[in-house]
Amino acid sequence: MIWNEKYECMGREELEKLQLERLQRVISRVYNILPFYRERFQEKGVSPGDLKSLPDLAEFPFVSKSDLRQGYPFGFFAVPSREILEVHSSSGTTGKPVVDGYTRGDLEIWSEVMARALFCAGATKKDIIHNAYGYGLFTGGLGVHYGARRIGAKIIPVSGGQTRRQVMIMQDFGSTVLTCTPSYALHIAEVAEEMGVDLKSLSLKVGIFGAEAWSENMRREIEPRLGIDAVDIYGLTEVIGPGVAQECLKKKGLHIFEDHFLPEIINPETGEVLPPGEEGELIITTLTREALCLVRYRTGDITSITYEPCACGRTLARISKIKGRTDDMLIIRGVNLFPSQIENVLMRIDETEPHYQLVLERKKGLDELTVEVEARPGIFFDEVRKLEEIEKRIAREIEAELSLRVGVRLVEPRRIERSTGKAKRVIDKRQLK
Repeated sequence: MIWNEKYECMGREELEKLQLERLQRVISRVYNILPFYRERFQEKGVSPGDLKSLPDLAEFPFVSKSDLRQGYPFGFFAVPSREILEVHSSSGTTGKPVVDGYTRGDLEIWSEVMARALFCAGATKKDIIHNAYGYGLFTGGLGVHYGARRIGAKIIPVSGGQTRRQVMIMQDFGSTVLTCTPSYALHIAEVAEEMGVDLKSLSLKVGIFGAEAWSENMRREIEPRLGIDAVDIYGLTEVIGPGVAQECLKKKGLHIFEDHFLPEIINPETGEVLPPGEEGELIITTLTREALCLVRYRTGDITSITYEPCACGRTLARISKIKGRTDDMLIIRGVNLFPSQIENVLMRIDETEPHYQLVLERKKGLDELTVEVEARPGIFFDEVRKLEEIEKRIAREIEAELSLRVGVRLVEPRRIERSTGKAKRVIDKRQLK
């Protein structure tokens, strides 16, 4: 089931010709309109006329989130203010937020790519989409909303929070598609179980989960508890929001909508473009955006790419599930790791729930990592020896997988704070000392 066969199934040669035409227009446009790009291109010794083929893009400079923050709020917009119909922004938890503006044309593009994403996941106009992503400055809720409206599906704009009410609505309204973060999906399952509601008896068939990195083992936890297929969606506020890439029901990577977003994978240390299959940082150039045009934007997301056609019939490139972000990577005693790698191990442990936090502390000048994970109901905390055995087994599994010794602390069920949005996985206490 494909929403836009012309572009989603286009031959590679024809697609690359289209990409080059659009790329040349974008490069010329930002050079002529935005002083930032003009100065950066000149510093690198390149100009729009130097882009004669797609590989030539590697000679052009990158743009980063810190660059966008310096242009806060509207310094990167390539259209007059009167043409901006909608504004969104990132949370800004680590500095000034990144602001994205949308023209009428941008909103059309967003609706189009989100329609493709929903179709990728098996949604049609016959579905009832329970949209538990947040509405507002966060792009998740409205992105799904626009896509659902485009395909003609019924949408329940429930947003996040009031989880017991969400379960009741799913029951009463007959929701068939759930959209939210994967951690919130697990929280919904937990609350439903407390209410005595068997989610597998409801009409839900698929969940579209994103906004945070999640592992294959997390998928294996979610699917049986909700009785659904769980698929991944990818996007960034600064690129367009959700709808940059979407996993289909084959679950073999996320189709990136290449006619709108040109991907590259680079070595994050050297900036060298890597070949297909090698893991590195995802770089995106927007090919059709009007308000916020990005050339070689460093997403910070770690993934790999393949150009092999998918069994679903789409010929678009696919990126692997996001492993983590370059700025989320932890370096503990010389070992690089991402929270999702710890998650992958924890999901294999029968005695634990899929709720965890990584606590970083500095002791005697050395960084120490403690994994706090909830025990499943039925694990008795007065059986000290049994708890210690489980903790030691988890620590051995992590060391075998990641070559790193960590502390493990089992905590009682419901001890770790739940979130309706992105889960907070890392508690860094080193900065407090």
